[in-house]
Amino acid sequence: MNILFLSLSRFTDINERGIYSDLMRELVRRGNKVYIASPTERRFGKPTSLVNDGNVEILKIKTLNIQKTNIVEKGIGTLLLEWQFDRAIQKYWGDVKFDMVLYATPPITFNKVIGKVKRRCGARSYLMLKDIFPQNAVDLGMMKQGSLLHKLFRKKEERLYQISDRIGCMSPANCDYVIEHNPKVDPSKVELCPNAIEVVTFPQISADEKRLSLEKYGIPADKTLFIYGGNLGKPQGIDFLLKVVEANEARNDSYIIIVGSGTESHKITDWFDEYKPKNAKHMSALPKDEYDKLVRICDVGLIFLDPRFTIPNFPSRLLSYLENSMPVLLATDPNTDIGRIAEAEGFGLWSLNGDIHTFIHNMCQFANNRAMINGMGEIGYTYLLDNYTVDKAIDIISCSSGMLYS
Repeated sequence: MNILFLSLSRFTDINERGIYSDLMRELVRRGNKVYIASPTERRFGKPTSLVNDGNVEILKIKTLNIQKTNIVEKGIGTLLLEWQFDRAIQKYWGDVKFDMVLYATPPITFNKVIGKVKRRCGARSYLMLKDIFPQNAVDLGMMKQGSLLHKLFRKKEERLYQISDRIGCMSPANCDYVIEHNPKVDPSKVELCPNAIEVVTFPQISADEKRLSLEKYGIPADKTLFIYGGNLGKPQGIDFLLKVVEANEARNDSYIIIVGSGTESHKITDWFDEYKPKNAKHMSALPKDEYDKLVRICDVGLIFLDPRFTIPNFPSRLLSYLENSMPVLLATDPNTDIGRIAEAEGFGLWSLNGDIHTFIHNMCQFANNRAMINGMGEIGYTYLLDNYTVDKAIDIISCSSGMLYS
């Protein structure tokens, strides 16, 4: 089958690790030919180009900067995406008959592209709903409810749901939200399709390797290590993360490691420069192999979400923690259900973002409790294998799209 995948992720090839590249590899393994349309932002200075690698073709489409840029260029760039993608797909793949078009939010501006492919090819369409926009922007104060811009994007969101034959949501709460807030959407086409990865078995890290790595980064070896890795932006509720770091200064058995960058990372840098905490370290970025190794020598994974969210989220960094048999400690908004799932299934502890007392109490439960850490880590790894693997995600997508495999 010929499958068109529309994405905002910057693809070079599908052998890199990530929730979308992992899915693409699984589709290829099942005998499909995959066509990936993805942006090449103007800051990279490269024209639109096509990479053909047998059963995978990657169309790198020149766009404006749509990530790590100012809000004006991001907004204009997002609105132009549809026209740029449509023109490039017509030019390079106008004679390809696609059987399915697969896409994820963000963005919500591919409606015309999807519609054209469906009409021309009779293709099925599947939306992997990773982001509920524009409501998330309203929640974070980045867009005003009922404004002209909000109404524009809301109409595009409703149209996207309408033209999608199936809508795969990341969690049960996501499914419920879409159905409740979109009465025109047929509930029967909304289904659970969580974030998923191809699980990798990592080599065991020896005691000497762990000691040397900790010495390299100046991290103590006699404390329980809590790690936060990933984006540091508005959705993560950075203010509470800093309150946690501050409160943890009164303890002597736990250490917090923050690795990442983003629009709010300056808050972390400024705070660390001023207060110089003894029980925490901030690293702006690490090469992926070094970061992966650092995760494997830590004990507990941290997840934070802004308390203002009215939409349920599913942070993809959870999968990395579970893959490394790490329990998770979460502080989220009340609408996101991943914290409740972690507690109910036994692989993590959860509190509301802002409840510093409960969060520190949960940290204390993990601190120097190796049996609890190992037990929850094993449960989390098993839960990952049972629920969040690419083969299971492709089974869901293929069955609901009529793409049946033996």
